[in-house]
Amino acid sequence: MNSTDLEPTGDRADGPPVYPQPYHPVPDPGIEHTQRFTDAYPPAGRRAYAQVVGMLSLVPLLAIGFIVIYFAVPRGDYIKLGPLYANALNVGLSVTGGLMVALIGFAAIHWAKQLMGDEESIDYRHPMVSTPQERAEFLGMVDAGIKQSNLGRRRLIGVALLGALGVVGAPAIVLLSDMGPYATPSRIRNTIEKTVWAEGVRLVNDITYTPIKATDLEIGQLVNGEPEVIAHLSGEQKLQEIAKAAIVVVRMDPKSIKIPASRQNWQVGGILAYSKICTHVGCPISLWERTTHHLLCPCHQSTFDLGDSGVVVFGPAHRSLPQLPITVDSDGYLVARSDFTVPVGPSFFERDSRHDFQKGDN
Repeated sequence: MNSTDLEPTGDRADGPPVYPQPYHPVPDPGIEHTQRFTDAYPPAGRRAYAQVVGMLSLVPLLAIGFIVIYFAVPRGDYIKLGPLYANALNVGLSVTGGLMVALIGFAAIHWAKQLMGDEESIDYRHPMVSTPQERAEFLGMVDAGIKQSNLGRRRLIGVALLGALGVVGAPAIVLLSDMGPYATPSRIRNTIEKTVWAEGVRLVNDITYTPIKATDLEIGQLVNGEPEVIAHLSGEQKLQEIAKAAIVVVRMDPKSIKIPASRQNWQVGGILAYSKICTHVGCPISLWERTTHHLLCPCHQSTFDLGDSGVVVFGPAHRSLPQLPITVDSDGYLVARSDFTVPVGPSFFERDSRHDFQKGDN
């Protein structure tokens, strides 16, 4: 006798409970099968079959509509919904995208309830570790479930389901274009690999926008700089260009630094300009050790030797700090000879790193 089949009596405080008689609060109903209407009436089964195929067949059409709406409906168009206004593009994408997912779900439910095998089964509680016999029985149940799906007799459902699930990912792929413009080689060259530095652009203080004169800099001094044209920009464009064009200008004793032959005309009497953006993850750098000529990144301690072409001497950065070629104009102010010769900032997998300066190139 199992204690769970009995109604306890007596006071638990006096000892273990007493079970005087079996207790069954709900009679065991057993397994009772009621035939479905779609099984008893074949025309109803054929109608349910057509409904499932029809719902799944609408999904590719909605996916096409989603893509057409994404590209054809202007982002600034609105539609009036009573007293409210809604963005037409958002409404169109929501309706077509939502219906795609809903129709797949409705079709799966309708298929399971009206067309799949309609048989009751009992799953008895068993130990956590399955025996070989139980595993074999499970595989048999899987085979039985496949047979009960009736896909062998109604193959068009399987074809429609595969088509619906396959095409439903197309709108998601299209939405990836909202993450930004396509990174074509020409777009990369004209955006993230290009700054506003150009021949003749003056170097100015990044706070006061005062032009930097070569004779005003002392040995060991560091100045945070920007291109003069930044002062004439505004809004998002200004922020983007500051993030790429920021520099540090340092003056060192020419006798204490290494200047390769290819960069002899990139400096003015020991005055050099480097990108302020760390090549590790893009943090701004200005921690200057004037005696060692080292520039330290405060984020992850990458250290660059500005007295040796900006090579990495410590930390996780792997690329030398890009150097800006500079000279002086007729008034003695520092100006750029050109833009940076390599992309500034952290690395990205599309860029060409063959022209990066490496230690030992001196």
